[in-house]
Amino acid sequence: MSLVLETLASSYPVQDPPTVTFVRLDAEALPDISESYDVTAVPFLVIQRDGKTLEKVSGSDASKVRDAVERHAGKGGNTGKAGLPPALAVTRSEEDQQPAQTNKETTGVSNLSKYAPGANDPATAPEMSSTHGQREDTQARLQELVKAAPVMLFMKGTPSAPQCGFSRTIVGILREKGVRYGFFNILADEEVRSGMKTFSDWPTFPQLYAGGEFVGGLDIVKEELESNPEYFAPYVAAQKGQGGMAAPEAQSQPATTNA
Repeated sequence: MSLVLETLASSYPVQDPPTVTFVRLDAEALPDISESYDVTAVPFLVIQRDGKTLEKVSGSDASKVRDAVERHAGKGGNTGKAGLPPALAVTRSEEDQQPAQTNKETTGVSNLSKYAPGANDPATAPEMSSTHGQREDTQARLQELVKAAPVMLFMKGTPSAPQCGFSRTIVGILREKGVRYGFFNILADEEVRSGMKTFSDWPTFPQLYAGGEFVGGLDIVKEELESNPEYFAPYVAAQKGQGGMAAPEAQSQPATTNA
């Protein structure tokens, strides 16, 4: 998709003042902006004019992206190499680096993006980290991790202190549905963080597994619930609104792999 956008950008002549400007942002590094545009998957295209959003395109369908750009900006005719600028660097403020505040009044899906569990939430499973189960074979390790609990969440941060809006939202959804789950903080282990992208064939986090099978990211989880509100029924272990991290006895044993 980067190549598609670079090709589109290079087809529009550079003018002064500019009439068409392409800007690329890192969605994970700018969670507040991502949430404001309801970004749940990347790539995600936003077309604006005079500060107003004209159209959004989610996903990697090159034809949809091209059609959207040409519909609002016209067809470009420049064959130069202007291209997209590099992703903007982000410097986080001290406020942005603070853990999310607990929202004890969260009961509806519309408020879940601000949800973070409190100290009185159900007992948690022991968090897995880079010191747990060190193995030379990354693939075997990941196969064990995805089956470490009936529902396994690979997220940025922990359920009590999510480090991105997407992770915070999916934690809220699992709690709202009464799901008990295990989790892995991918920020604590670069091997798992980079390995899961290939293992799941999914480039972003959070990633959710159920029964050892990959479900998807936040957008896929939302789609599954829209088509089937009882999607998580087999994994419910608490009253709705009281889900949380699985207790140790609710965890499934890591799978063993035969050489």
